[in-house]
Amino acid sequence: MPDSSVRFQRKWKGFTRAVRERMWVAKGVVSTSHPLMAHIIPIRRCNLSCAYCNEFDDVSKPIPTGVMVQRINRLADLGTGILTLSGGEPLLHPELDDIIRAIRKRGIIAGMITNGYLLTPDRVHRLNRAGLDHLQISIDNVMPDEVSKKSLKVLDKKLQVLAEHADFHVNINSVVGGGIRNPDDALVVGRRAIELGFSATVGIIHDGDGQLRPLGERERQVYHEMKAMEKRHYARFNYFQDAIAQGKPNNWRCRAGARYMYICEDGLVHYCSQQRGYPGKPLEEYTKADIRREYLTEKSCAPYCTVSCVHMVSYFDFFRGKQTLRTEVPEHQNLVKITQSGK
Repeated sequence: MPDSSVRFQRKWKGFTRAVRERMWVAKGVVSTSHPLMAHIIPIRRCNLSCAYCNEFDDVSKPIPTGVMVQRINRLADLGTGILTLSGGEPLLHPELDDIIRAIRKRGIIAGMITNGYLLTPDRVHRLNRAGLDHLQISIDNVMPDEVSKKSLKVLDKKLQVLAEHADFHVNINSVVGGGIRNPDDALVVGRRAIELGFSATVGIIHDGDGQLRPLGERERQVYHEMKAMEKRHYARFNYFQDAIAQGKPNNWRCRAGARYMYICEDGLVHYCSQQRGYPGKPLEEYTKADIRREYLTEKSCAPYCTVSCVHMVSYFDFFRGKQTLRTEVPEHQNLVKITQSGK
């Protein structure tokens, strides 16, 4: 159990973080001309190989820190509010702390998605000093299997390290779908997260093409039980996945490429991790005109999308900004075309 000085420091950092997040919300409500959130890849390599994941390799080198800083500064110039480091496994980048500092230096909220395997007390303290705001770990099952090694059995000691040492907010995301063998594992993971003082959320794993695999009856039950837990402990704007859990399409305005951007290791802007290929434009050439175009562009992949971070930021503009352009995203991604929409 952390001592009183550590608890006070956490509360103070939590307060200042909440103030910055409220400013982020207010700016997002007032203006539609800037990205609310971006994911950026500092390294594509990962130390795991989960069966459902299409976002990693085992050979890529880290992106040079100077290049990462240039990309961070460009995103800051575009008005980005939250920047999340993803991968691959971002903790494999040898200068990750400097990258986090560069994010915070520009006043951006700094987040990271990690599998948690490389967390130690010293590593967590370094993340504290760098200024990390949010960390998320997705835990797929209680016991490791051929689908995923991100199990509670393996990671529980890492979670205890975070509970003892982390000053940043920690969210544990449990999952259903995507070949996860026992959907009830999500409830075990969620309850353990709350027991340790973290927030708990649930996600629906996409298939290899980034689209929905229909949930079974018990998977849907577990999903809704987890959503009830989530609402008590980590309120979010995301209601889109409720329909997805029932195998129904969503009628929503995806703002990917505008309010949300995914920056790959090559520095190209994409809709999201599951629709890499468009716009496919270098970040350094991305302009407010590109943001406006994508804000007004309807994406054909949206109805069965499972990418919750895109859902969340798109909710800001759910009732405004009628989309008059349309992309046709093919089943296997990477090639799309824009047409005028009759809507």
